[in-house]
Amino acid sequence: MEILIVEDEPEIAHLIQLYLEKEGFSCRVCRDGLTALQVFHEQKSDLIILDLMIPGLDGLEVCARIRQKRGAKDPYILMLTAKGEELDRIIGLSPGADDYMVKPFSPKELVARVRALLRRSLRQGGQSQVFRTQHFQIDLDQRLAQRSSDTDQLEPLDLTTLEFDLLATFMSYPGRVWNRTQLIDKLWGSNFFGDERVVDTHIARLRKKIEPDPANPTFIKTVIGVGYKFEDPTA
Repeated sequence: MEILIVEDEPEIAHLIQLYLEKEGFSCRVCRDGLTALQVFHEQKSDLIILDLMIPGLDGLEVCARIRQKRGAKDPYILMLTAKGEELDRIIGLSPGADDYMVKPFSPKELVARVRALLRRSLRQGGQSQVFRTQHFQIDLDQRLAQRSSDTDQLEPLDLTTLEFDLLATFMSYPGRVWNRTQLIDKLWGSNFFGDERVVDTHIARLRKKIEPDPANPTFIKTVIGVGYKFEDPTA
């Protein structure tokens, strides 16, 4: 697996690289946002460890630009920052980051987070599985999500990796109520160390892309005191 480390503090970058290479990952380090974008387009990393405060383009802008121009390889993005307030966590995830760590952090925990992201079962290949409902179709093998238009034609949905996996999870178990812990286990795996409320952030982002009125969702319903469920009649 190719991992791109974008960190302007040499000691931290070297520490991250050292621990990841010990685990068998191939790493490349960049110190600023513009170089990071150039390197990513050249080598198409599987995962990017992205510091929020870097020279040139900051981490949020780098993350947003990568998500705007996704190609055949859509990387996982783990954001690093020295800020720990809840607002900063939400801002850090808003442009499409998959996970978030606050400095100072344990290198072993970071490695565990990286492995958890790369192990997500819905990202792995295998037999083609297609799930269809009245308004949506999702192909796990091709990683293609589509929604019916007003003319009943299928139009592709522009989803991040995690948004795709979240929608796939919902569509594979329509009507099932999921709490935050269950969704984290399904999408991040058992090595997740973050705040469970990150699920709410990704639900809100997914709703903005698939709901006619995200403030009054039709498909992804909130079950008060429990979690979330997906409702759409099967095709």
